Amino acid sequence: MFVFALAVVFKLCSIQFIHGDKYRAMAQKRTIKAFEIPANRGNIYSADGSLLAMSIPKYDIAIDAVTSSEKNFKKYIKPLCDSLAAFTGKSSNSFEQKIKKARKTKNQYLLLLRNLSYSDFIRVRNFPLFKLGAVRGGFVYNQTTKREHPMGGIAERSIGYERIDENNYATRVGIDGAFGKDYLRGENGKRLKQKIGNGEWKPLRDANEIEAKDGYDIYTTIDVNIQDIAHHSLLGQLEKYEADHGCVVVMDVKTGEIKAISNLGRGKSGKYYERLNYAVGESHEPGSTFKVMAMMAALEDKVIDTSTVVDTKNGRKMFYGRPINDSGEGHGKISAARALEVSSNIGLATIVDDNYSKTPEKFLKRLRDWKLDQKLGVAIIGEGQPVIPKPGDKIWSRNALPSMAYGYNMQLTPLQTLAFYNAIANNGQLIKPRFLRAVKEFDRPIEIFEKEVLVDKLCSNQTLSKIKEILKNIVVRGTGKKLYSETFSMAGKTGTARTDYANYEEWRKDPKYVSSFAGYFPAENPKYSCIVVIHKPSTEVGFYGADVSGPVFKRIAQKIYTDTPLVEEIQTVEFKNPKVVQDFEKFNSVSNTYKTIMPDLVGMPAMDAVAFLENMEVDVKVKLNGSGVVTAQSISKNIKLKPNQTIVLDAS
Repeated sequence: MFVFALAVVFKLCSIQFIHGDKYRAMAQKRTIKAFEIPANRGNIYSADGSLLAMSIPKYDIAIDAVTSSEKNFKKYIKPLCDSLAAFTGKSSNSFEQKIKKARKTKNQYLLLLRNLSYSDFIRVRNFPLFKLGAVRGGFVYNQTTKREHPMGGIAERSIGYERIDENNYATRVGIDGAFGKDYLRGENGKRLKQKIGNGEWKPLRDANEIEAKDGYDIYTTIDVNIQDIAHHSLLGQLEKYEADHGCVVVMDVKTGEIKAISNLGRGKSGKYYERLNYAVGESHEPGSTFKVMAMMAALEDKVIDTSTVVDTKNGRKMFYGRPINDSGEGHGKISAARALEVSSNIGLATIVDDNYSKTPEKFLKRLRDWKLDQKLGVAIIGEGQPVIPKPGDKIWSRNALPSMAYGYNMQLTPLQTLAFYNAIANNGQLIKPRFLRAVKEFDRPIEIFEKEVLVDKLCSNQTLSKIKEILKNIVVRGTGKKLYSETFSMAGKTGTARTDYANYEEWRKDPKYVSSFAGYFPAENPKYSCIVVIHKPSTEVGFYGADVSGPVFKRIAQKIYTDTPLVEEIQTVEFKNPKVVQDFEKFNSVSNTYKTIMPDLVGMPAMDAVAFLENMEVDVKVKLNGSGVVTAQSISKNIKLKPNQTIVLDAS
């Protein structure tokens, strides 16, 4: 027994003194661990400073029921529970019993409140006992952040998000996803937490705590008014035509700033919401909107002129054993300009095939020079890849060029098509579409984003002039004539393309189309360009671009100019009313002379007199009888005023 006791004593001494540091370090490692403090993600703002996305801090409040002294605990427990009861609506007694039990059982982390806002957190932090702090009052809190979109579902996909799972795999969508890593995310802090049992960790406060550094704020180019107009215009048309999905983009002609982008798809319930960013990511056959590119290439290469006669037959013509059709009964022999106005498939296919079939590379080089075979390189992740086939490709054949002439056998995204139309409106300068204006830390600029030119000049001024005239005439007398308005000018091109037609027999039973309209407004001195693309409208209601997508374009254009008039296009008429000038000069003179002495206000407009007295250096009370011009004042001119003195003004 004595030997056994000696062995125990020896072992205890060995653990305590020889290996003590090792075991204490192991215990510390198991019970204290460093946790990250998540940084608040930067906000995303519209062009006018409206919030598009913001991080809302949320707080969980707990109490360390052991750390406070017996004196403080007894003194403040009742007032604390009364405050918690008033805050939550629960009984004070239930809180008191719970906290006292936690103190008795040595509970150092009793969770009391969850998901508090910052203002509520500040309020609770100042409750009795809690306001003594973490050590003396046992106040413990844990902060998390939640991302919210104040505008709801409008532009939700384009604003986007960044989500990182437990395996550190990131899903990045829209502006939030594209700029999260570089700007929005911020730098996480570090905080030690102590394990207190039952899987709970209590935050510790010490000098080694590293505060989180919040992310920068992003200011986008989005205009909330135009965004609202675009969203609801598209939504209404999708519902009317029972379409599968659609998108609309509005772009500033001169700067390339995206003023609005809306992407709506139909869910299982039949409701439309922002499912995918179709405008940026969905490549598809553009159909007739590409005819403008084909015509421009032919005009710039001088293989035709707008007056060149093209035989469109009776609406059906064979190209290398395959028929190409026009809608209706055909147009016969018409000019090249008219072929584009009426959107003749045969007309454009004939122009391209007659002039480029032996030298297809000449036509394709023109498209490459215009960057149509390349992504725009926009900031948003997931831009669709354009497809422009060339000889030797799997999809190349003798019919490739005629098909491309009217927008088939190739692919572009809506944003890529819009950028080209915007270049036409911008006198031939191709600009990269831009979603950001600036990155800021509060009001301090971190980075400013400027206009980026991709192609300085697409073509000659002569070609541009001819194309602009045709685009204007398309709305006046061509396929877009339903959109024509005598009071408001627009220019653009309709598009109607078959989709999902690989199995032609199945397609004939259930035909599907992509309806589009791309253009700019006003036709003279354009301010905005716009594209509308709607997929798979109900053929029972309608499917032509002029009927389905065109009205969205027109509604957006007219509402922008009705609701948000262009300041630079309003002529300022300077007119000086002598009476107004006289009143202003008198008010200005009096306000600069009289600070504490009663002025002569007789003859001054009553509201100006009241405003003047209320802004003097002496705090006085003003009582006004009547309205109009001051006729009498209760205190004479040049009398020194006293604080809280009442002045009565009579006016008529």
